[in-house]
Amino acid sequence: MFPHIQRCCFHTPFKLQKLTVPRLLLYGKNKTTWSSLSLQLQRNVCLLSRSPSLNPASVYATKLQAFHTSPPFFKKKTPKESETKDLGVLQQSMKSLKDSPKPALYLSLAGLIPFVSVPLLMAVQGTYYPELAFAQITYGAVTVSFLGGKRWGFALPENSPAKPDWLNLANSTVPPLLAWQALLFKDITHGAIMLVMALGIALHYDLSLLPTYPRWFKVLRVVGTVVMVLSLLATAALKTISEEQLSNRRNKWQNTKQ
Repeated sequence: MFPHIQRCCFHTPFKLQKLTVPRLLLYGKNKTTWSSLSLQLQRNVCLLSRSPSLNPASVYATKLQAFHTSPPFFKKKTPKESETKDLGVLQQSMKSLKDSPKPALYLSLAGLIPFVSVPLLMAVQGTYYPELAFAQITYGAVTVSFLGGKRWGFALPENSPAKPDWLNLANSTVPPLLAWQALLFKDITHGAIMLVMALGIALHYDLSLLPTYPRWFKVLRVVGTVVMVLSLLATAALKTISEEQLSNRRNKWQNTKQ
């Protein structure tokens, strides 16, 4: 009789089998009620097994839905994929930089020498020179004015994709005005910060407002702007360090004098 009940229970959930079998064992000692109980249990189990609500697949799915409460998994880029992507962009940029005309490349790199040489010379000698710092600010103002004025040369030709409208011609006057303001500051740090703002605005104009520039020119502009900004900030940092050292020496001298 028990194998017959087990075949009927084969299509029932495991949880139901686990609950019904111990009840049979409890009533196994009573031989008189065994046959009636087994027949009644067989009917009930068969009816339950045919019920769609207790289908094993549905029960298993509900169990999975009940216990699997983890958030959806979003695929993240592995470090190797991000590194390869960055390396690909860097390689394309360097390739486009190599494709630039030699005069434009060499003249642009040579134009960065006055920016880099000033903080490098002061760092090597360990002394801050206000005259050199002011010369760097002056050269930076001239460079920013050149970067703003070249937009006129790009927009004025008849076959140029950029029109000589208010947007192109008026925006080209913003960097020279900021450069002039940088020369009016008595403090070198304020002048350097103003030039950094002007260089950022000029770079934004060249990359966003005039997308018809060739790729090599955009890469060259990004590299030149980064070098100029770092050089100006280095000069401002050397000025701050020299002022702190000078104030510390004065304080020591006053303390020894007293």
